[in-house]
Amino acid sequence: MTKSKHMTKTRKDLASLSDVTRAELEAWFDLALKLKTELKAGKTHPLLAGKNLAMIFQKSSTRTRVSFEIAMRQLGGGGLYLSGNDMQLGRGETIADTAQVLSRYCDGIMARVFAHSDITTLAKYATVPVINGLSDYSHPCQAVADYLTVLEHKKRLKGLTLAYVGDGNNVAHSLLFGGAKLGVSVTIVCPQGYEPQKSVVDQCVEDGKATGSRILVTSDTAAVKGADVIYTDVWASMGQEGEHAERVRNFKDYQINAGLMAKTGKKDTLFMHCLPAHRGEEVTDEVVDSPNSVVFDEAENRLHAQKAILVSLMGR
Repeated sequence: MTKSKHMTKTRKDLASLSDVTRAELEAWFDLALKLKTELKAGKTHPLLAGKNLAMIFQKSSTRTRVSFEIAMRQLGGGGLYLSGNDMQLGRGETIADTAQVLSRYCDGIMARVFAHSDITTLAKYATVPVINGLSDYSHPCQAVADYLTVLEHKKRLKGLTLAYVGDGNNVAHSLLFGGAKLGVSVTIVCPQGYEPQKSVVDQCVEDGKATGSRILVTSDTAAVKGADVIYTDVWASMGQEGEHAERVRNFKDYQINAGLMAKTGKKDTLFMHCLPAHRGEEVTDEVVDSPNSVVFDEAENRLHAQKAILVSLMGR
C-alpha cells in the first residue's frame, strides 16, 4: 500500500516501553504527579480541549475504559468507546483502512487488542498517535502507572528490586522493559514453561547494563529475597480460559501469601497487582488487604499516568 500525503507521521506512538527512553518515562512521571496533585487541589487541566480519542476494545476492561474516558474528559476532550463488535477490526474493513478512517475523525487512537500486530499496523497507517491499551505482548500504560506508584511510595526507583511472581505475560514484559530503563532490577519468578519471551529478556539485560538494572528469570520463589516490590497477575489471562485448570495446578506454589511475602526479608515490601485479582488463586485476601498492598493506588494511577501520556502524544 502506498502512503498518501495525508499519512505523514507527526508524533510517535506508544506501542511498547521497549521504544520509550528513560527521559520520556521520567517526564511522564513528573507530569502525572503534577496533574494528580493539582487535580486534588481543584485545578482543571483543559490541555486537550476539543480533541477526541477513539478507544477500540477487542478485550473488555474496567480500568482501561474508565481511566482513559475520564482522563480525556478531565483534559477537556472526549473519548469514544468502540467495542470489538462495533469495529470488526481486521475481519471486515482492514486494520490499515480503519486506522486511516479514524485518523480523519479523531486526534488519537487507543486500542486494547489480542494480537500486538494489530497495534503496530494501526500505528503504521494512522496519522494520529496510537496508544497500546493492552496487547498479548505488551501493557505499557499499566507499567507506567506501576512505576509511578512505586516512585510515590519509595521516593525513588533506581536501585530498587521488583520481583514479579507469576506468568511471564504482557505485564511482565512491560515491567521488564520499564525496569531496565529506570534502573530497577527485575526478577521474574515463574514455573518452567511460562517464562517471558527470550527476546524481551535479552533486550532488557542489554538495556540494564547502562542503568544498573539486573534481570533474572527463575522458577525458585526464594529469589524474592530482598525485593522492594512483589508483583503478580492472574494466572490465566483473557483468551486463556481453556487453560485455567492446568494453570492453577502449575502455579499453585507461586501464590502470593503471607509466607511468600515473608521470604523478602523486609517488612516494607509493597504488594502490587494490575487487577482484577482472583482472590484465593494468585493472591490471598490477607495480602491484598494488607497495609503493604498498594493495588488501589496503582489502579488510580492508571488515570494520572495515562493523562501524562495523552498530553505528551496528543497535545500542542
